[in-house]
Amino acid sequence: MTDTSPTVLGIDFGTTNSVIARAEAGRSQLVPLQAPDGEDPVFRSALCFWEDDGIAVEAGPWAIAEYLDFPGGSRFIQSFKSVAASGVFEHATVFDKRYRFEELGRAFLDRMAARSGGALDGRATRIVVGRPVEYAGHRPDEALARQRYDAMFARLGVEIHYVYEPLGAAFSYASRITEPATVLVADFGGGTSDFSVVRIAEAGAARRCEPLGHAGVGIAGDRFDQRLTDHLVLPLLGAGGRYRSFDKVLEIPRGYFADFSDWSRLALMRNRKTLAELEKLRRAALDPEAIGRMIAIIEEEQGYRLYDAVGRVKRDLSAADQARFHFEGGGLSIEAEVTRAEFEAWIAPDLTRIAQAVDRALTMAATGPERINRVFLTGGTSMMPAIRRMFEMRFGPDKIATGGELTSIAHGLALIGEQPDIAAWAA
Repeated sequence: MTDTSPTVLGIDFGTTNSVIARAEAGRSQLVPLQAPDGEDPVFRSALCFWEDDGIAVEAGPWAIAEYLDFPGGSRFIQSFKSVAASGVFEHATVFDKRYRFEELGRAFLDRMAARSGGALDGRATRIVVGRPVEYAGHRPDEALARQRYDAMFARLGVEIHYVYEPLGAAFSYASRITEPATVLVADFGGGTSDFSVVRIAEAGAARRCEPLGHAGVGIAGDRFDQRLTDHLVLPLLGAGGRYRSFDKVLEIPRGYFADFSDWSRLALMRNRKTLAELEKLRRAALDPEAIGRMIAIIEEEQGYRLYDAVGRVKRDLSAADQARFHFEGGGLSIEAEVTRAEFEAWIAPDLTRIAQAVDRALTMAATGPERINRVFLTGGTSMMPAIRRMFEMRFGPDKIATGGELTSIAHGLALIGEQPDIAAWAA
């Protein structure tokens, strides 16, 4: 049944997943979104394009279903939020049509709206959209990201406010407790890791939450995927190999491999220019079959299958000390045993940068670790043992709180939307 009452909405537009919540009279509920197998509030942040009397598009789990039905004739794009703040990214070319970031975003919102039971049809009086504390990418341009977000969300036609994503999670956590507390919220998504220190007052207080400090870093789940791809896949595709250029033997440029292991860029490599460059490289490579395997994976649109295989072994390593990586596609077959210790060694430099971002948040809040009463871990990547261990060692296991890893941000953003002083929360 479609709800016809005016509401406040919170939208967590995530790198990996997106969620909508609806708030009325101080209560927030997740919006069920239609999926091929039923309803689910978690909607994959992905697009699939195919040709059908023009260019057709689907999003979320429907995009995955379309891709799996016809991978060779589709273009599957995921993690595109990661390029929101990138000045280098100008457009994605899909079937010779160019799409700017905001056009990809509007296509995604249109399809999510169509599956939302009317939640995004204009009846909301206010919408609060989450944004990372620090955007992903090299030298992210925050003003550019804001411009692109404005163009993307303008299609909703109502008042839009942007709030740091961990503040949404803080508001959600506050709805679960009654006692005052100083809380460090640690939000680990697909593209960024964001931290907020928030003072939560007792239940019933006029101003329940007070933000004290924030920090973030453009490292999260997708980067950890990249480390797995770097070690398990790229050596079989020519990484570290050499090619002949006239009378010299040179190392193959690393840029191709960096693009390949980045989910937001892998699908975009399927264009005439890049494939022509790779074919030229294949003819000059000392190991042409390796470059040929890379070309085959790109041409046969195997990016999602690779993403799925990498994600599966990462999840398995959260539950066991060892897991098997298996990928087959584009003429490439990989079977490898991976230990949790190996994986954690590969991501150790990333964990160091995450810890430094936590330090910055505490410094900005003028709050030492001993004054933190609770650490609320949220986001899908927060379930990794190495992440949890980092916070247990720093703050103590008794202070760790979890729950709603994929939904807490949207849940809290909707609650923030009902606050009379919402401008105090806006980023």
